[in-house]
Amino acid sequence: MSISAPLAERMRPKVLDEYIGQDHLLKDGASLRRALDSGMIPSMIFWGPPGVGKTTLAQLIAQHLKRPIHTLSAISSGVKDVRDVIQGVEKAGMFQQAGTILFIDEIHRFSKAQQDSLLGAVEKGTITLIGATTENPSFEVISALLSRCQVYTLEGHTKNDLLSLLHRAIEQDSYLQTKKIVLTETDSLLAISGGDARKLLNVFEIIIGTFQTSETIEITNEVVESRAQQSLVRYDKDGEQHYDIVSAFIKSIRGSDPNAAIYWLARMVEGGEDPKFIARRLIISASEDIGLANTNALLIANSCFQAVQTIGWPESRIILAQCTIYLASSPKGNAAYMAINRAQAEVKQSGNLGVPLPLRNAPTKLMKELGYGEEYKYSHDFPGNFVQQNFLPEEIANTKFYQPGSSSKEQEIEKIIQTLWGNKY
Repeated sequence: MSISAPLAERMRPKVLDEYIGQDHLLKDGASLRRALDSGMIPSMIFWGPPGVGKTTLAQLIAQHLKRPIHTLSAISSGVKDVRDVIQGVEKAGMFQQAGTILFIDEIHRFSKAQQDSLLGAVEKGTITLIGATTENPSFEVISALLSRCQVYTLEGHTKNDLLSLLHRAIEQDSYLQTKKIVLTETDSLLAISGGDARKLLNVFEIIIGTFQTSETIEITNEVVESRAQQSLVRYDKDGEQHYDIVSAFIKSIRGSDPNAAIYWLARMVEGGEDPKFIARRLIISASEDIGLANTNALLIANSCFQAVQTIGWPESRIILAQCTIYLASSPKGNAAYMAINRAQAEVKQSGNLGVPLPLRNAPTKLMKELGYGEEYKYSHDFPGNFVQQNFLPEEIANTKFYQPGSSSKEQEIEKIIQTLWGNKY
């Protein structure tokens, strides 16, 4: 490949065995590896952050299985492009090599109509779809298409993965082989990459290009920071800044600092962040960080999301700002979040405990004879529509998963529960 191509492109692995990372999918016995070994792969969605190898993996799968592959980008392609590919495969008929793969990069950018155009071909097996997305497919891929695909989550590269890629590039790339490169420090280079292998290699090549040809190039943190400073300060909605800034945004809301929260919101707005992504994060924050301390928070956040969908830019920024300030200024409590964590931990530890007989449904005579539903006390038959009885499996009876927080609202909830349950709670 020409050295005019970016280093990341030149270093794409040529065979599957050269692929670095995603061991949870590709090691022996892993789900995707088993499918590849069988030669029968489902239509699938690769979900993961930028630069983890989604496009590369799709290409390597096609090569490994010796299948033809067509590639489209959701940014520049439309329904016509999709139909042209599908019709081309259909017209080829028996002369078309079996199992044609259609790879669609950034499939989350396809509209509902564009995604609908894929359904028939995927369902009939005319094509095997591989979609790549940085966004949660549960939100961005229509349910009809999602139900026909296996979702594989690709993880960010580890430090060892990135260093392996870096050393391989220095050793194997024809351009870098002409340089005298010494890797003394790599922390800043790895920090700039944010786990994005493509960014790591391309920034590394830019830094190398700033040195005179004949000199020894010693890579230190200071060299990287001085020669790639622009990479540290810009907002990249598809890179590590996307995750860092939204993290700062949510932590500012959690920390009840509306000024900081608005600042980070502005950074996302100016950086072209998807407003629906921001609104979804606000909904999560309303439940995770506020919850029962102010039950209106979730209603406000959900209304914000609906309004953003209806209004669009640029007015949506005002709606997002209103919701952000409301959540940041609200009383905080994470009792619901902690309660479900404790309950899930118990389920993992104790397994599928039996439902107490009084709580079981008894739709048949046999079930009634076995005691299903016996001794159940119908709450509305008792004063105050309440009577004490056990609703948990016997093995974990009286376990407390929900522990009210210190906010005034949750203290009121605790008083109600204590009044009803007394020492049992």
